[in-house]
Amino acid sequence: MIEVLAPGPYATVQDLGRPGLAHLGVPRSGAADAPSLRLANRLVGNPEGLAGIELTFGMARLLFHDGAWAALTGAPVDGPAGMGAPFWMPPGSELRLGTPAWGLRTYLAVRGGIAVEPVLGSRSTDSLSGLGPEPLRAGTLLPVGRPEGEIRADLAPPPGPRPAVLRVTPGPRDDWFAAGALDVLCARPYSVSQDSNRVGVRLRGAELVRARQGELPSEGVVTGAIQVPPSGQPIVFLADHPPTGGYPVIGVVREADLPVAAQLRPGDEVRFTARPAR
Repeated sequence: MIEVLAPGPYATVQDLGRPGLAHLGVPRSGAADAPSLRLANRLVGNPEGLAGIELTFGMARLLFHDGAWAALTGAPVDGPAGMGAPFWMPPGSELRLGTPAWGLRTYLAVRGGIAVEPVLGSRSTDSLSGLGPEPLRAGTLLPVGRPEGEIRADLAPPPGPRPAVLRVTPGPRDDWFAAGALDVLCARPYSVSQDSNRVGVRLRGAELVRARQGELPSEGVVTGAIQVPPSGQPIVFLADHPPTGGYPVIGVVREADLPVAAQLRPGDEVRFTARPAR
């Protein structure tokens, strides 16, 4: 059992989400930076899809009632063994984490996984729909599952921050925008708004002007979709985005760059680069 003494600004339980339910109106959710969660699980000998803790801007304190192996990945914070290596938390010990040197989201995996009750096949907290466990707060008790297999990795040196550049495939509604709008999107950096969250990264910068009036009927949208509301300020959808949307999507961020988007913090600058649709 792990007791949350302080969750930091925002912390949730996350696994790899609820894929395949969008036709029922259920978002996928799951870790915003999925590769970091997968790595943390591998470091403690877990299957990649087990649930861990996603910490937003660190500053958490966790009490391990029982001894457990754990690992930290994602945005780098000070830990007992640094980032990217398994470490042992003795019974009754407290894990204190500071703020990340760069990035926004840090992932804590515990051997055996966080074993809260699953909802629709996932233990993820969905901030949009409210599915899954509530966001962590002081006093939350998190059960830990039974370990399976062996710990085979001992070190995964953490990479430095990736350049804040998001590669974009144009469309499907780029024809709703004035000529050259995609060039405008890619010409200069955008700054990340403080209103960003797990639903999407809200950006401030050059306005993307529409060529059509009115709104689209709601249609399916995917993670990474760059939706543009009437303000002309783009939003990059993250893990908790709605399954459908009525604002036109000028392009979609490549899946390989979604971890970069997930680690953007308010005030950061980000650039887009477009590649032709195949």
